[in-house]
Amino acid sequence: MPSPTAAGWSDQCWTLARIAEVVRRRFGVEYTLAGMDLLLHRIGWSVQVPSRKATERDEEKIAAWKDEQWPVIKRPRRTWAPGSASRTRPARA
Repeated sequence: MPSPTAAGWSDQCWTLARIAEVVRRRFGVEYTLAGMDLLLHRIGWSVQVPSRKATERDEEKIAAWKDEQWPVIKRPRRTWAPGSASRTRPARA
């Protein structure tokens, strides 16, 4: 398969719609996006997103934040407490 720019798009991103369009042009077969997704998965292709990290990224600060701040933010939930989603009928305690 050619690159997206060689196929006529301005960027280097393949989408289901673009792949379906290339298949339609090349083979004369039309697929829905869901059908194209199923077909690609059947032949072993998967979604891949390039990883991009900022050059200014400070791994030590990130690790320190995860160790110190994340546990404070991510407290364990209560397993059960009386409550109600209704504003007009509060839960009985």
